[in-house]
Amino acid sequence: MSRPKSTPRSADAPAGAIDVRVIPRAGRSGFAGLRDGAVLVRLAAAPVDGAANDELIALIARALDIPKRDITIVSGERSRSKRIRVANITRATALAVLLEKK
Repeated sequence: MSRPKSTPRSADAPAGAIDVRVIPRAGRSGFAGLRDGAVLVRLAAAPVDGAANDELIALIARALDIPKRDITIVSGERSRSKRIRVANITRATALAVLLEKK
């Protein structure tokens, strides 16, 4: 019995995951381009008690003009490398907007 072939994740798939690389304790919060295929985000918050994660979600929500509830951290909650899922917007659109805010 053969397994069904998995389809690769499309750049236009809704609610696509976005790889993010976080730099906490930066001078100010903002987007800083790409690094190794991940969106580089500088955060003024320290990585203590989830403050940096909260600021990351708020920053992305503000940039994409969507509610914070539409953004979830899929993996990497305690790491600088994270995978973020944004609901109701395609991955390609989200990446374009975030990189434009640089």
